[in-house]
Amino acid sequence: MRPGLWQHTTHSATLFVGAAGAARSGRGDDVADFRARERLAHSAAGAAYRRLKRELQWRTPGTDFRVHRARDGAFAHTVAEHATPLIRDLAGLDPALQLNKVTNLRLAAGRLDGVVLEPGMRLSFWREVGKPTHRRGFLDGLVLDHGRLTAGVGGGLCQMTNLLYWMTLHTPLQVTERWRHSYDVFPDAGRTQPFGSGATCAWPSLDLQIENVTSVPYRLRVALTDTHLAGAWETPGPPSRRYAIEERAHRITHEGPGAYVRCNELWRLEYDLDGLLVTQRRVAANNALMMYEPFLPPAVP
Repeated sequence: MRPGLWQHTTHSATLFVGAAGAARSGRGDDVADFRARERLAHSAAGAAYRRLKRELQWRTPGTDFRVHRARDGAFAHTVAEHATPLIRDLAGLDPALQLNKVTNLRLAAGRLDGVVLEPGMRLSFWREVGKPTHRRGFLDGLVLDHGRLTAGVGGGLCQMTNLLYWMTLHTPLQVTERWRHSYDVFPDAGRTQPFGSGATCAWPSLDLQIENVTSVPYRLRVALTDTHLAGAWETPGPPSRRYAIEERAHRITHEGPGAYVRCNELWRLEYDLDGLLVTQRRVAANNALMMYEPFLPPAVP
């Protein structure tokens, strides 16, 4: 909590109560002002609490978040890699928000590229990237707020967590914290991954954390090309397994007038190098409120 803000809000509330009988004609404006200040105080207090809770997790003994960086050639083998386009055709949205997103992604990539996850260590996306602020160079990008597309500082960083999550599912690394998207905003046109295969983020409470439960180190590579955000997980030696993600139990339920919920499960299938299935495990169960009309006929080319 920021004491100065709280004290200022309390002081304003006291003035409002003391002047209630003297300024009757402006009472509605005073009430609205008081409530706005009250919401601001609660918001600030909540943000401080969330930051403290996350800081305590990062500092509590038992989990090692102290990753380091390596940019030499010791990690010669790629275990998983993926790339997603930087700019998408989104009708009705300010294109500047997508260009700003590219700047935000470039700043985050600079904090993540080369991170080495030693055995037993855990990577926290927000611990490495830090708080996105204008002072640090982050810009207003596209943000999904309760199903509404709007602008916010650091907007678009979920493209990075989406990439990291999808790559990690194709490795033996373990995702220990991941927050799914609560809204399914865009139809499947052009979709190359299953629904629900991303990970949202919001400083500092909605984090993506990945733990190395293997006996070998993994290095993360992240970079931006002219057109794509690209990433990879690398190891010193060749991988002994390969992984595939399979969507199961996909369904759309009607929850009321105009309300449809999309659900599915994601399963990770582990194969040996001869192509034999070794294990299969459910890694995610998703459900999201659809923000578009389902069951539409396919578009005519």
